[in-house]
Amino acid sequence: MSDQDKNNAGAPALDIPESVTAALSGWVQQVAEQTAGPVREALAEAEADAAALRESGAALEAARDQALAASAEHEAEIERLTAELRDARQVATDALVSKAKDQLAIDGKDRQLADLRAQLERNVAAQASESDARLAAEMELVGATTARDNFANEVKSLRAQLDKSYAERSALRTELEALRAKK
Repeated sequence: MSDQDKNNAGAPALDIPESVTAALSGWVQQVAEQTAGPVREALAEAEADAAALRESGAALEAARDQALAASAEHEAEIERLTAELRDARQVATDALVSKAKDQLAIDGKDRQLADLRAQLERNVAAQASESDARLAAEMELVGATTARDNFANEVKSLRAQLDKSYAERSALRTELEALRAKK
C-alpha cells in the first residue's frame, strides 16, 4: 500500500455538504455551457457553411453537367457541319469538273462546226471550180444553153447539200444548246 492510501485509510471520510455539491455541480454546468456555447455556435456556423458548400457544390456539378452536355451537343453539331461542308465541297468540285467537261465538249463541238464550215467552203469552192470547168467544157461542146441547164441543176444540188449542211449544223447547235442548258 502506498503512503497516501495509508493516510486515507486512517482518516475519516469527509462528507461534502449537498449544498456545496449542488453549487459545484451548478458551477461546473454553467462553465460547461459557457465554454460549449461558442463551440456550439461555431459548430452551427460550420454546419451551415457545409450545407451552403454542399448546395454550391451541387449547383456547380449541375452547371458542369449542363456545360458538358452543351459541349457534347456543340461537338456533335461541329462534326455534322464539318461533314456537310465536306459533302458540299465534294458537290462543288464535282460540279466544276462536270462544267469543265461540258465546256470541253462545247469547245470540241465549236471546233467541229468550224471544221465542217471550212470543209463545206472548200467543197463548195472545189465544186464551184469543177462546175466552172465542166461548164466551160460543156459550153464548148454542147453550147451555152445546155451548159446553163447543167449548171442550174448543179446549183440545185449544191443548194440541197448546203441546206443539208445547214440542217446538220442546226442539229449540232441544238445539241450544243442542250449541253449548255444542262450546266
